[in-house]
Amino acid sequence: MSIQEIQEEVIEEFGIFEDWMQRYEHMIDLGKSLPLIADEFKTEDNIIKGCQSKVWVHAELKNDQLEFTADSDAIITKGIIAILIRVFSNQHPKDILAAETDFIDQIGLKEHLSPTRANGLVSMIKQIKMYAIAFQTQLN
Repeated sequence: MSIQEIQEEVIEEFGIFEDWMQRYEHMIDLGKSLPLIADEFKTEDNIIKGCQSKVWVHAELKNDQLEFTADSDAIITKGIIAILIRVFSNQHPKDILAAETDFIDQIGLKEHLSPTRANGLVSMIKQIKMYAIAFQTQLN
């Protein structure tokens, strides 16, 4: 499935909910199904800078695709990173780098987050793209 197709799936999913309380509950549920990062990767190097809560993201290249795992000490943040990992995991680095993140605005996520969480969201996307740059360089 392409990044765009997954993003459309997320938009559709969030469109089902009538209010933001339901959407937050859905995000919390998504966080519970997050592919968790191994304890050995819960290091300072894998912590996202710019997040109020602790968020760790680890990437590995498998069959020319990036596979992400993550964790957070905050339930909403865990849901946010779960959405991002769902969209970007098991994708080629060049596709991650080319991907737009309009779906975040389309589901209304950014406008319903506190400023610090919104900054954290931007930092998470930036870190995912940084991993893609690093691994894309290895593939060339």
